[in-house]
Amino acid sequence: MSNVLPLSSNIRFGAMATAADRDHALKTVRTLSEWGYEGIWTGDHVAFTGPIDDSLTQLTYLSALNPDLIFGTSIYLLPLRHPTTVAKMVATVDRLMGAGHFIFGVGVGGEFPREYEACGVPLKQRGGRANEAIEIIKRLWTGEPVEYRGKYFSFGKVTMLPKPRTPGGPPVWVGGRAEAALKRAALLGDGWMPYVVTPKRVADGLEFIAHEAERAGRKLDHFGTALHLFVTLGPTYEAALDVAATHLSKRYAMDFREPAKRYAAVGKPADVAARIDEFVKAGIRDVNVDIISTPADRDAQHEQFAREVIPLLRR
Repeated sequence: MSNVLPLSSNIRFGAMATAADRDHALKTVRTLSEWGYEGIWTGDHVAFTGPIDDSLTQLTYLSALNPDLIFGTSIYLLPLRHPTTVAKMVATVDRLMGAGHFIFGVGVGGEFPREYEACGVPLKQRGGRANEAIEIIKRLWTGEPVEYRGKYFSFGKVTMLPKPRTPGGPPVWVGGRAEAALKRAALLGDGWMPYVVTPKRVADGLEFIAHEAERAGRKLDHFGTALHLFVTLGPTYEAALDVAATHLSKRYAMDFREPAKRYAAVGKPADVAARIDEFVKAGIRDVNVDIISTPADRDAQHEQFAREVIPLLRR
C-alpha cells in the first residue's frame, strides 16, 4: 500500500486561513502559531461563491509575520494562468520565504466553470494545460535556457532568473482525486493533496501513484501527502454535522449533508481525532484543517482543535 512511497515519518497540522486585512492577518498568524499549528494554507479562486483573496499575495504577507511556519496553497488553480508568469511569481515567493517554507499545491478545479470563462481558458483543456504548466515551471526554475513547444503553450528560448531559494524550486503537490490527477501526481508531482476523499481512497490513490511512478521509471526520494479536511467540533456528532452541512451547502451551492457525513471530521474531539487517525494510517502526513463554522466561532474551533484533538494524535 502507501508504504511503497517515501513518505515522511512526521505528522504536521496546518490551518486553512484567510487574512481579511492587516489586523486580521496579525491576529491569525499570532494565534495559530501560539496554538501550535505548523503551517498556514490558503485556497485559490479567481471568482467564487463568496469573497476570496489572491492566495500567493496572502501567503507572502503572512510569512513575513512568522517566517518559521510552513505555507502552502491548497490548491492553486494552475490552468487559469500562464505558466511562465506563475513560475516567476512562485520563484519570488519561495526566495522571500526561504528554502523549505513553501509548498506549491496545484490543481485544476472546474466546479465553477464561469471563472474559466472569465480567464479565457476552455474548461475541457484544464487537465492538459496543468500537465504542460508543471513541466514548464519546473524547467524554468532551473535557471537554464528553456524553449517549449507544446499543445497549449509554445515559446522560444528564455532564461528565468533568479532561481527559487529551494533547490529545484518548491515542491509541487498535485491536488485532485480523479485518475488523471493521480497520474499527474505520479509523473510530475512531488506530492499529492486529496480532498473530499475517504481513508480507503487515500490508501488506494497512493498505491496507484506508486505503481504509475514505478512504471514510468520515476525514482522518488520523498513524496508529500496533504489532506484538505473539513472539521467541525461540537457537543455531539449530530450537532457538529448540522453546522458543517449548513455552511458547506452554502459554500458549494448544493446540499452537502451526505458528503459531510462521508468526508468531514465532525463531532467531539475524540471523534475527530479517530477520523483523522484513519487518514494518517492511510498515508496522510500533512493535515490541513478547514474549520467549518460561523466566522464568529472559527477561532474558538481552531483553538479547541489544537488543544483537544492534536494531543490525542500525538500520543
